[in-house]
Amino acid sequence: MEVVLKKMGNSTALILPPPVLRDLGMKAGQPLRLSTTADGKVVLEHKRKHHLADLIAQCDPKAAPPADLGLWDHAKPAGQEVW
Repeated sequence: MEVVLKKMGNSTALILPPPVLRDLGMKAGQPLRLSTTADGKVVLEHKRKHHLADLIAQCDPKAAPPADLGLWDHAKPAGQEVW
């Protein structure tokens, strides 16, 4: 399928036909990630949702805890907390 780049204000736009959006499971207004490869290809991907396991994997388990963390252990209840 051939598509044409179009000028829109100071930007250039590419219109994705409905069958392409349907095949990719994409819709208007959806956040996407756009990148290019060294050989000149354009890569368009669904924006990745963060998963807890991935975020935890980025943490340094040997890092020192925050200095104020000890305050939580000795803090008195301030409201209707359940202990």
